[in-house]
Amino acid sequence: MCGVALPADGHVHSEWSWDAPLGSMERSCAQAVEYGLPAIAFTEHLDHTTWPVAVDGPYVQDHLTALAGPDGLLTPPPFDPAGYLAAIETCRERFPGLRILSGLELGEPHWYTAECAAILRAGRFDRVLGSLHCLPDGAGYAEPWGIYPRRPAADVVRAYLAEIVRLVAGSDEFAVLAHVDYPIRSWPSGRFDPRAFEDEFRTALRATAGSGRALEINTRLPLDPTILTWWYQEGGDAVSFGSDAHLPTAVAHGFRQAAAMAEAHGFRPGDDPYDLWPRSD
Repeated sequence: MCGVALPADGHVHSEWSWDAPLGSMERSCAQAVEYGLPAIAFTEHLDHTTWPVAVDGPYVQDHLTALAGPDGLLTPPPFDPAGYLAAIETCRERFPGLRILSGLELGEPHWYTAECAAILRAGRFDRVLGSLHCLPDGAGYAEPWGIYPRRPAADVVRAYLAEIVRLVAGSDEFAVLAHVDYPIRSWPSGRFDPRAFEDEFRTALRATAGSGRALEINTRLPLDPTILTWWYQEGGDAVSFGSDAHLPTAVAHGFRQAAAMAEAHGFRPGDDPYDLWPRSD
């Protein structure tokens, strides 16, 4: 990888995320130390959107169906900022050689500005991500995989990218846009070609770059390098790296390949190893 060290993992979930019952902050830190990561950020889910859990959904697990009500709708449980921040301090004491960042992943923050702001006032959060997981769907909301069976797949992706523009414009609470390619995780129609949505991707990336935010290279699904090329061309100043790990064993998954891709597309390590990667020009 041309001698480039592994970047910080800026998107990790632990037991403090409602959808990660097998997560472990302590074991994730141990994994980061074993891999030689300079830092790890625990960006726990802060979600408020209620959405249906389908029995045959691609990400549905027993703990999610257990959280759903009789109507099949899942309302994410409240986040405990005090307990979470205390756990962060405990891990900082146990792993003094690892930079441990506190953080949140704000789901649809432009729809819940007051609720997000209230949690952010509860303590210091070093790394705040903005995410879009759900889209308006009739009278409610649904994840892309829940909408694909009822709408043309291309329309779902276009609706997602259009909502990214509204998310960026409607919230000032986050510094990094997470997984801009989220709908591709459940894309139903064979190989996904981002070039079929170039205008929509560029519009979303241009809005994000213009707002001064960084783009996350999420390795849960390898980011198509074409999207990273567009990010650079649209003026993106920086990238972060996130495994989106919900298990300790997934921390830094795919990071060597992601770091090599970022370097090849005009981004370099920051002055400190836990920094975002800025443009190299």
